[in-house]
Amino acid sequence: MSIKFILFFQDFIIKCHILAAFHVQYHMKCIKVNDIDLPELQIYQRLRENAFVSDGSFIADSPNVVKLLIEAGLQVKSIFATQAYFDENRTFLSGYDIPLAYVADKSVLEQIVGHRLHHNVMMHGIRPPETPLDVLDDQILMLTEISNTDNIGAIARSAAALGVGSYLLPVQGPHPYARRALRVSMGHIGKLKFHRYKNIQATIETLKKRGYRIFAAEVTKDSTPLSKVKVPGKWVLLMGHEQLGISEEILELCDEVVTIEMEEGIKSFNVAVAASIMMYMFMHNT
Repeated sequence: MSIKFILFFQDFIIKCHILAAFHVQYHMKCIKVNDIDLPELQIYQRLRENAFVSDGSFIADSPNVVKLLIEAGLQVKSIFATQAYFDENRTFLSGYDIPLAYVADKSVLEQIVGHRLHHNVMMHGIRPPETPLDVLDDQILMLTEISNTDNIGAIARSAAALGVGSYLLPVQGPHPYARRALRVSMGHIGKLKFHRYKNIQATIETLKKRGYRIFAAEVTKDSTPLSKVKVPGKWVLLMGHEQLGISEEILELCDEVVTIEMEEGIKSFNVAVAASIMMYMFMHNT
């Protein structure tokens, strides 16, 4: 291989890197951050856990979560990260519309959030619109009154992994795009259709009229063992509150109550674990 060819190839590679850097800069307005009191950055500090603002803003943390949400097509308002993050993800980011990039040292990011970070990026995005009830998939994971944000995220991650594409939650519970729910779901909520209902009785009746069979996950004397359940093509799996389970009133509205067979003396699984086991069995027995 001639020296002339090697020099040509090196020059070609350098030009490619320059073009890639220009492409990212074309899509993103880069702002170097030295002042943590910039008004534009306060949303990264304000939106903790279940906090939202009227325009549907949310904050996501960590490279993997941010990547999955961007790939899901969610609207991005800005990315706040270290220079190392932008350097490492330059090619990926060049393919998306990212209007603003705030660049700062990791210590500045930590000052904004008020605690140590184990990652180097945060993203300000806009929640996608909820999917209407009549557009949800044939397989739905539904929650009654889950109160723990971690469980909301863990169930979303399992649903996405197992191919259950629709998530139905109560409006009074944690939002699936809450900051911690996003983190626990590893961003996989972005792969799911979701709908938040106001009245569980009316919602169950509507689903039944649309041809869904409603399965309640609960331990009762008449429960069907999970290994024996016959799963139709259209179903809703209803999971109950972490401590209270599902009320008798709601159980009466359901078509069938299903329970996971367990060793004697063990009353229940964690709700996220139980949901994962049951979704797996339902998806492989449909």
